[in-house]
Amino acid sequence: MVPPPVKLDLPGRLETLTEEQQDILEEFKEELKADDLFDPSRHDNHLLLRFLRARKFNVLNAKLMFSDYIKWRKEFGGIGVDRLVKEWKFPEMPVVAAFYPRTYHKTDKHGRPIYIEQIGVINLDQVFAVTNLERMLIQHVVEYEKLVNYRLPACSIAAGFHIEQSCTILDLKGVSVSNFSRVFTFVKNVSAIAQNYYPEMLGKMYVINTPVLFTAVWQLVKPMLDEVTVNKIEFLSTGYTHFIFETIDRDNAPELLGGNSKSKGDVGPWNDGTIPGYPKMEYEQLLDGYGTEVGPHGVKSSNGSAGM
Repeated sequence: MVPPPVKLDLPGRLETLTEEQQDILEEFKEELKADDLFDPSRHDNHLLLRFLRARKFNVLNAKLMFSDYIKWRKEFGGIGVDRLVKEWKFPEMPVVAAFYPRTYHKTDKHGRPIYIEQIGVINLDQVFAVTNLERMLIQHVVEYEKLVNYRLPACSIAAGFHIEQSCTILDLKGVSVSNFSRVFTFVKNVSAIAQNYYPEMLGKMYVINTPVLFTAVWQLVKPMLDEVTVNKIEFLSTGYTHFIFETIDRDNAPELLGGNSKSKGDVGPWNDGTIPGYPKMEYEQLLDGYGTEVGPHGVKSSNGSAGM
């Protein structure tokens, strides 16, 4: 039986703010209101503190970051993030998932959803035979929105306290020098979106099955990340299970990580039936846009288009 999650008392959170940080939060909020950037129905203190932490509680820098975030949400994808989430179709998903395996799988010892990407087996030739970089980035943003508005609230209810971060596993098993440069370019684009518009959402990251060549690659990646993020990342070779099981209960880890969970695919408090009011069909029905008709030129939706 999996024990109840343990709450982390981390600095810069609503429950751990110093008096100075509380004053800065109020100042930040007033600055946003003055520029008509604050929407009380959407921008709670947890969200504002994520932007403040990302800019070391510097109000002017956090305000600039938040302003860019609001502008990006209105313009992304040509129609804005909110509309994309409602209207987005991704019929190429079955093919993409086969050649770019990733999923959320239960929660770690601190109640955070576990996100797993098998970087080493990504085949971008197959992925981009049925889609393109723009559509892949949109799909990632839709998934970020699903994380923020669906998975994390469910995890918070399950834990009994606020959850706003995830635990990420990146598996490099099978990665090659020839493939990694293309994968690195793609990951860099996704990482930029995460850092700029979804800050402070990484709780812990394990990069497992790291080959020797990755040491040099990490020196290229490291400058793109802030110091706080870098300190959350651990690199582990093949003997990684002891380390990840310090953060993830073995019964919640899937078999591919050496765990006992036999559940497959996307599963957690948001859709396993343990939380009242979940699953929510407006989020689960995003899967309805995932087609299965694969032709010589990729996946087609039922109306013959490539989706939105």
